[in-house]
Amino acid sequence: MLRISALILALLVGHRAVPQCTCTGTVADDAGPIPFAAVAVQGTTTGTAAGSDGRFRLEQVPCGQLMLAFSAVGFEPLLRTIELSVAGLDLGIIRLRPSVADLEEVVITGTMREVSRSASPVPVELITPLFLRRNPSPALFDAVGQVNGVRPQINCSVCNTGDIHINGMEGPYTMVLIDGMPIVSGLSTVYGLSGIPTSLVERLEIVKGPGSALYGSEAMGGIINVITKDPVLAPLVSADAMSTGWQEHSLDLGFRIRMQKVSGILGVNAFMYDEPRDDNSDGFTDMTLQRRISVFNKYALKRRDRRLASLAVRYVGEDRWGGQMNWTSAFAGSDSIYGESIDTRRYELIGQYQLPLPERVVAQFSFNSHEQRSWYGLVPFNADQRVLFGQLHWSRRFGAAHEALSGLTYRYTFYNDNTVATEVPQEGGRVDAPQRKPLPGIFVQDEWNATDRITLLMGYRLDHDQSHGLVHSPRLAWKYAPHGRFAVRANLGSGYRVVNLFTEDHAALTGSRTVVVAEDLRPERSWNGTVNVVRKWPSERRFMAVDASLFHTRFSNRILPDYATDADLIVYRNLRGHGLAQGISGNVEARFGKAWRMLAGATLMDVHTVQDGMRVEQLFAPKWSGTFTVSWQHAARTGIDLTGQWYGPMLLPVQPDDFRPDRSPWYALLNVQVKHPFGERFELYGGVKNLLGFVPRDPLMRPFDPFDRHVADTVSNPQGYTFDTAYMYAPMQGRRWFFGIRFTLPGGDPKG
Repeated sequence: MLRISALILALLVGHRAVPQCTCTGTVADDAGPIPFAAVAVQGTTTGTAAGSDGRFRLEQVPCGQLMLAFSAVGFEPLLRTIELSVAGLDLGIIRLRPSVADLEEVVITGTMREVSRSASPVPVELITPLFLRRNPSPALFDAVGQVNGVRPQINCSVCNTGDIHINGMEGPYTMVLIDGMPIVSGLSTVYGLSGIPTSLVERLEIVKGPGSALYGSEAMGGIINVITKDPVLAPLVSADAMSTGWQEHSLDLGFRIRMQKVSGILGVNAFMYDEPRDDNSDGFTDMTLQRRISVFNKYALKRRDRRLASLAVRYVGEDRWGGQMNWTSAFAGSDSIYGESIDTRRYELIGQYQLPLPERVVAQFSFNSHEQRSWYGLVPFNADQRVLFGQLHWSRRFGAAHEALSGLTYRYTFYNDNTVATEVPQEGGRVDAPQRKPLPGIFVQDEWNATDRITLLMGYRLDHDQSHGLVHSPRLAWKYAPHGRFAVRANLGSGYRVVNLFTEDHAALTGSRTVVVAEDLRPERSWNGTVNVVRKWPSERRFMAVDASLFHTRFSNRILPDYATDADLIVYRNLRGHGLAQGISGNVEARFGKAWRMLAGATLMDVHTVQDGMRVEQLFAPKWSGTFTVSWQHAARTGIDLTGQWYGPMLLPVQPDDFRPDRSPWYALLNVQVKHPFGERFELYGGVKNLLGFVPRDPLMRPFDPFDRHVADTVSNPQGYTFDTAYMYAPMQGRRWFFGIRFTLPGGDPKG
């Protein structure tokens, strides 16, 4: 990693002497300091971010008269002219006013170009680090559960691997981007999400519904775009250490690299849980033991005319195991003590470069290599995946009303494992045949501001798959906004996905079931329609906003696992019919005075399939679900956050004549946090997770016979139950305390 960093610096860095001055101050509103507000020199890429106490320090800026821009989420931006001398200047308190339009942040995921959230014709939910910190978590997988309609699903009660569901759709239908690049997909959809620490996140942008018209394969059910921190605005040093009552320990370290032409950040995240627990006394670990380290290095080059140039590398290494309490690595693959172990090594490279042309033409690329070595009891699963992605897109405004975007893309996927998925028959047996899938594509989009109230967006994408030929993905979006307090959006779009079930369905690899692929699998398709309404009621002392959506997604060629036909088999085939995911969701945001803030949401949905005239409800898709956050901030800056998620009954995979209910109960996961800053650099926080202490009952079938040695014993097992790990709908961790400390040292950036 250090060698890569040195090489990047050698390629990017340049030096020149510039007279330097310093500027300090505190960004605040009437309620107190505003944490992590952005401070930038207008018209340049020079800037910094305030600390948790609102204090900022802007260094190495040119002396003389400057225009500073101050901004923060939920506040109106402020411009201020200052005169800097060599002695420096303390601006004192810079006061920002709450934004009347509220949340005018820039988003890019909906249209692949920077646009204010309220102006986007595609509804985009934006999640900030401040929101994530209300329930601190060491990884993105857990943190996104606080978003209405987004649910982390644990797919195995032994190894705790999981994925993210949007509006009831399984994880493979959710496309996860990092800085707009399809970096987390396929094999790593199951195992890679826990390796993204929240400390690296500048914001999350979530689009619910298909997005294949811009992003191609896999963007069928929704998109989560993880925007990493901007090196220009990162603090000089940051640290966040947290421990829990379950002996989970996480550490985030961030460092700013300050050069004349280059701004860089180096982030290191480590997580360790090494104390086996069996609170439900079934003989198995309640949570997998994990050791994970993630190293992230990102650089931004300052260029003329603010042209883009950045490069980032990331490494993730994780070892995890779960199983019987006395399992060790010496028992991997043996039939004496059951365990599931996963060793993951992952490398990522992400970059973009704006070509020096009169038009705005940007080249983007990414590469990732994912290596996995694992055992599921007696079954080994060893897999390697490498994905190369390149994109060249061009944008231009035509007149005053049209914003056009077009691009060329190419994605190449290499995948190999030790299963029949990557073998072909040959005389005398089978031989290894890794999958190599090129996927070229082209897309066009036009955003037309028909009037000052109506915006129309039209998009189309054409991809070529070597197995399925040309794949078309159109979309249409319409927005009506008579003023900044009311907007109606209607979206219609399509999505598609070429499936590799062995990399995406964890149930195919665990327990004692045999996988049967009943036919040649065709690519899945989806069509989605969404109507979104936003209404805001701002005032000087109060603010309220309602965001409601009605959604309907129809799927064809869905590939579904059949667990019910035979308890020893998982049978895969294309759906002979269609699938539906439909419902309504709503969020209410309110602020009362200076101290109270509240955000609550609920989703009512119906997710099912229709095949041969029969309606079948989807597993792990609760009809009702919701989230809420209530925050109180004292004048002395002590804060209290109460967060939670609640879920209605969901259909669960059960065996014939199973003694366990086929539906989960209503349950809620509540968390409370108290935080307080000390001085200008430190913040202490602590609280209780899972305040109600809810855990699922009987997540394992026959944990005393994991190798199914006594299944045929009709006296002790008259129903013929087999060992199974799929009955998992909530975390197995009960009530536990947590405590942490944060340190932030703000810093400026040299002039480019």
